[in-house]
Amino acid sequence: MTPTAMAAPTLDLKSEALKQIAATRKFFERGTRALEEKDSGFRATPETMTVAGQVAHVAQTLDWFREGGFEDRWRTDWEAMIDETARVASLAEARRWLEAAWERLRAAVEAMPAERLAETMAENPILPVRPRFTTLDGIVDHCAHHRGALAVYTRLLGRVPPMPYGED
Repeated sequence: MTPTAMAAPTLDLKSEALKQIAATRKFFERGTRALEEKDSGFRATPETMTVAGQVAHVAQTLDWFREGGFEDRWRTDWEAMIDETARVASLAEARRWLEAAWERLRAAVEAMPAERLAETMAENPILPVRPRFTTLDGIVDHCAHHRGALAVYTRLLGRVPPMPYGED
């Protein structure tokens, strides 16, 4: 068969999205595993989020991207959202929220037809005129941002953060 006669591979958006979710989740969990419950209230400076607050914020933002990008319900009451995560004082509680948010995201993508993932989002103030699957780009970037911040927190606590891409 000549190169021009070969069929181009098709991209399975759902499979790729689920792989991206799993990898981002694994990297976040690995990269933050040196943090312990006793670190929950630690913050780098008085105006920054606590360890528990950062993890809660990641959980909240997973739900926010899922609801906005996949359900066309972009929440923009920023002060209320800040207050929600600021009330989380336990890293264990924040990790439970995060675990549940990952599962809600995975389940939403699993249940979604691939055509819906490729569909353009409704007009919105956050990610206008983009396919729904690009919501995952924001999730990956946001998780990496906070994973990096929490790596700095880990070092400020006198520990070495694990390599997120390493083996278990």
